[in-house]
Amino acid sequence: MTSKPENNHNLSKNEVDIDEYQNDKWHELRRFTQARIGLGRAGVSLPTHHQLQFNLDHAAARDAVHIPLNCETIVQELANHSLPHVRLHSRAQHRSEYLQRPDLGRRLNRASVETLTQYQSTQSTSSDVAIVLADGLSSVAVQSQGSELSRKLIESLTNHSLRVSPICIVEQGRVAIGDEIGELLQAKSVVLIVGERPGLSSPDSLGIYYTYAPKLGLTDANRNCISNIRPAGLSIDDAVARCCWLILEANKLGYSGVNLKDKSQESADNAAAINSPTGNFLLGN
Repeated sequence: MTSKPENNHNLSKNEVDIDEYQNDKWHELRRFTQARIGLGRAGVSLPTHHQLQFNLDHAAARDAVHIPLNCETIVQELANHSLPHVRLHSRAQHRSEYLQRPDLGRRLNRASVETLTQYQSTQSTSSDVAIVLADGLSSVAVQSQGSELSRKLIESLTNHSLRVSPICIVEQGRVAIGDEIGELLQAKSVVLIVGERPGLSSPDSLGIYYTYAPKLGLTDANRNCISNIRPAGLSIDDAVARCCWLILEANKLGYSGVNLKDKSQESADNAAAINSPTGNFLLGN
């Protein structure tokens, strides 16, 4: 019987990869993170399975940026729950222009401005919260989670007796476009749900940007952000709870942004720390 070589010099690259995978000491720790840790090597290269996974994740990230948002599907999902909506578009006419001209993605085009102006002229009162759903840099995230997040957020806001404007679905939109929409709707605050810039392990992440008293010219210092909303990150229910807390606190204090600290999670984090076993999972104690 031929014995297994003591080294890998006589094995093919794939055989080396399999052998290294089976003896991978980092494999157990990868249950706790999607980060690329302890990838190892096969000769001067990455093991084949890690290289193929990298290529797959890179392709998914690129697709998240470039695949257009299917607005018809979003509209149908909202209609199934009897949620009013309006479709809008930024000044970026197509995806290529959107990626090269961020400034155009921050403003509505003329037709969209007229649409919101006409709508608001028919309203006797303004809303407490304007909700904006924008494709951003990950249409995949908006396509898979946007309508559900919007629906649950509206349910929670309604339970707090807050008036909500129709959901504004924006194509080729960036974060700051919410300020213009909120101002045109004369809303007390605006919640912008947007596809976040995809990472190699998170092409499906949504972000929420909340602004009190929205108007053109505000900066990120006036906004609060809730990020990493995805199946492997922050859940939709937790994101809705945090967002509602921010809205209620901003209504009391009269501002949002860097001066509005998200204390909604502090008590939960403290409770989790108290109830969880002490020790470091990396050390196994």
